[in-house]
Amino acid sequence: MSLLDIDDLVVEYPGKGWRRAPFRALKGVSLSIGTGETLGLVGESGSGKTTLGRAVLGLAPVSGGTIRYDGRVISTLNRAQRRALSDEIQVVFQDPYTSLNPAMTVEDILTEPLLVTGVSRVEAERRVRDLLDQVRLPADAGQRLPREFSGGQRQRIAIARALSRDPRLIVCDEPVSALDLSTQSRVLDLFIEIQERTGVAYLFITHDLAVVRHISHRVAVMYRGEIVETGDAATVTQNPEHPYTRRLLLAAPVPDPERQARRRAERLALLEGRA
Repeated sequence: MSLLDIDDLVVEYPGKGWRRAPFRALKGVSLSIGTGETLGLVGESGSGKTTLGRAVLGLAPVSGGTIRYDGRVISTLNRAQRRALSDEIQVVFQDPYTSLNPAMTVEDILTEPLLVTGVSRVEAERRVRDLLDQVRLPADAGQRLPREFSGGQRQRIAIARALSRDPRLIVCDEPVSALDLSTQSRVLDLFIEIQERTGVAYLFITHDLAVVRHISHRVAVMYRGEIVETGDAATVTQNPEHPYTRRLLLAAPVPDPERQARRRAERLALLEGRA
């Protein structure tokens, strides 16, 4: 059985303006994630990929279909039931700074979710030291404020917070898009290392096919609220079948100017063919 199963999921938002039809952000999306697996969900801005992640987290209105976690339907849970599920499903957001309270030390940020579950402060502090070690931050990081860290280090703090409850699934919403390329690589390697050690599964949301190729076991490509292609990461990111996936691949920059010009011409030809 899959850890997460999404079946024919529909998400609608009220139309803006009087008598406007609802906006359908997701149009019958189906996918699954196995235990310890990374599913890369890729698409341009506005494709619906973040909405899907929010639906899994209970932050988007589900109008149709079902979301099952470990065999249990979670798309109809109330707020209290959702809070109880937060031990097993966590999230890492795109901007690590805005998701961390700037007035709290790192230790306070990481101990807070543990203390509310009844863990003693001594045990919470021990757990925080272990988490900081897991994400390769210095031992004194707990006494510092988020603003004292680089973007990559702040994202490591956010990862540590997500790991604090020993989740089985983490929704990663563009977690490296705000980082420079060298820092991206280190953070992606950290995600992989943590998964190998803990067996956590990731729904990894991004617009970058190079990123999903690096971290994902399987890839799902989303376009205008629908999944248009799925498959193993190597196949989808190197030999895609759907025209939209090919356009995404050709849109990725390469360091060779001549090759980049050829890719730009191929992408333009695809766009003209669609028209």
